[in-house]
Amino acid sequence: AGRSPVETALSPVKSLKASLKQDLTVLRHMWFSKARGGDHAARLENFYGPQAKAYDKFRANFLWGRKPMLAACAARLSDRSNMVWVDLGGGTGENVDMMSQYLPLENFKAIYVVDLCHSLCEVAKSKAKEKGWKNVHVVEGDACMFSPPEGTATLVTFSYSLSMIPPFHDAVDRAVSYLDADGFMGVADFFVSGKYDLPMRQMPWLRRFFWRATFDTDNIDIGPERRAFLEHRLERVWEVNSQGSIPYVPYLRAPYYVWVGRHRQLGHPPHENRVDRPALFPPTFLYTQSWEDPEPDMQVMGINAADTVLTLTSGGCNALNLLLHGAGEVVSVDCNPAQSALLELKAVAIQQLGFEDAWKMFGEGRHADIERLYEHKLAPFLSQTSHNFWVPRLWYFKEGLYYQGGMGKLCWVIQCLIAFMGYSNTVKRICDAPTLEEQQKVYNDLLLVRFVKHGPQLLVWLLSKITALLCCNRIVLWFGGGVPGKQYDLIKQDGTPIEAYIARTFDGVAQNSHLRKHNYFYYNCLTGHFLKDNCPSYLKEANFGRLKSGVIDRLTVSTGTFLGELRARKYSKVILMDHLDWMHREQHEEYAAVLAEQVVAGGIVIWRSAALHPPYADIVAAAGFDVKCISRADQGYMDKVNMYSSFFVAKRKTKKD
Repeated sequence: AGRSPVETALSPVKSLKASLKQDLTVLRHMWFSKARGGDHAARLENFYGPQAKAYDKFRANFLWGRKPMLAACAARLSDRSNMVWVDLGGGTGENVDMMSQYLPLENFKAIYVVDLCHSLCEVAKSKAKEKGWKNVHVVEGDACMFSPPEGTATLVTFSYSLSMIPPFHDAVDRAVSYLDADGFMGVADFFVSGKYDLPMRQMPWLRRFFWRATFDTDNIDIGPERRAFLEHRLERVWEVNSQGSIPYVPYLRAPYYVWVGRHRQLGHPPHENRVDRPALFPPTFLYTQSWEDPEPDMQVMGINAADTVLTLTSGGCNALNLLLHGAGEVVSVDCNPAQSALLELKAVAIQQLGFEDAWKMFGEGRHADIERLYEHKLAPFLSQTSHNFWVPRLWYFKEGLYYQGGMGKLCWVIQCLIAFMGYSNTVKRICDAPTLEEQQKVYNDLLLVRFVKHGPQLLVWLLSKITALLCCNRIVLWFGGGVPGKQYDLIKQDGTPIEAYIARTFDGVAQNSHLRKHNYFYYNCLTGHFLKDNCPSYLKEANFGRLKSGVIDRLTVSTGTFLGELRARKYSKVILMDHLDWMHREQHEEYAAVLAEQVVAGGIVIWRSAALHPPYADIVAAAGFDVKCISRADQGYMDKVNMYSSFFVAKRKTKKD
């Protein structure tokens, strides 16, 4: 017989009551039970035995590092089979169940769950039998003594167990002794930093003291010694330091880390530095795409395999384009860590995803399955700074990447204004126009365009001033268009009102550049996406394949000052974009001097400026460059972006010159 309506209504209440009872059992033993016993095994049994059956549910909302650790290991082993995995301190075998979300368990010929606690091992055995895991072997034993019968293991993991092993040196030494030469070790655990530690691990003294003392009451040592010993024996491949909530304990968040290591190889970067966004920058990126036409750049730079190129990151599209044109090495730097996070995500997507998934993310700007894709394939290869940026912003790919950030929000507002004015269908006709001539016709027939070009001058002047006040003020230009105050002043010094400057930009594009076929910049701004035949070069399928084949490995993404990266090495090509527009004269002189030191003889430097005659052009020339203006806005349409007033190229003089 079925349940009565009353029983059905009370079912969630009963379930909640049972769940709460289990959690309280765990909490009672965590807070009030002492780890007593004659040896370590007895102490573990005394502590975990009474809570073994409730262990998994409670820890699912506490041990936040387990899934990222398993995902990071699985992502690095996805193309392998016939593997051996040893999970040391594996407890109830829950890690095996979690791993099945990331890798088919059939990829392992043997999985060993090793734990010293009898009660937890019994739960693991029941779980393996219930789920039919024929290749899972539960071993009640000491991690310091265990070795797999096969002699070697592809993967060894410590999931919140290393901090509970007093002779941790022995446990790590033993694990390293049977780790395959190309195998990985994954560790997730609570931690506190040392007094002097790596930047991404560092904690203030009070936090170090509080958490170490708190865990010490349960015989758990979360000090920095264990991770230090791991890095003495192995090479760190990837790590994340974070913090997670604690059930029924508001406000407090326990620090944890995820670490993946391997046997030592040459050339691995030592550590990641902590970076913060500059003052007055928004908490996200300004640009979702590079806002400079790369075609004129390529025409004057002559990129080749011998080149080491320095460029500003911006949206990152043009850095990838340099690789596709054959640059030997591209260093892309930005002071805004959000811009670096965007380019790093693009680079990791190229390395780890198929074309269609990458196209959905960066071509369409949306991916319905972004959470799973990020957890399984992208996060395991991102830096901690980029990971911290993206985790709370994955919704960007739900609502449209190209409507996010400063420029994205400006595009969204413009589209709203277009809809409010009743021009949506007209703008769609412009974007979909099959030819430039058809685009020009639709554009020139717009009432607003005809009014601005042929209306009464007084009314046109009044409209332009109101528009400038509302839409072209310094705040909107900075947070929406990335135009700083110094660059705004350069425009004014040329005697061009800002509204006339912007009108010149858009009118030039509409009259000279076919949006549907040849101008992905403005097509994206007006639609929120690219087309496969009208997109940045890295989003073309053939180019995506080239980058994926290893070309992308020649990219270095750096967060910091342009001057700092310029001083770091010699360059044959440097792309300043409009960077010097943001500087004052003393900085111009410093940049020119460093360019003279770091750009090799015959090397090329290019830049764009919002000024017709940028004041720093002569300063660069005096530092030892032949400077030439390639194009200027007062001479007509410049390029597909058409938003600058001048484009310069400077060649480093040789001794003969």
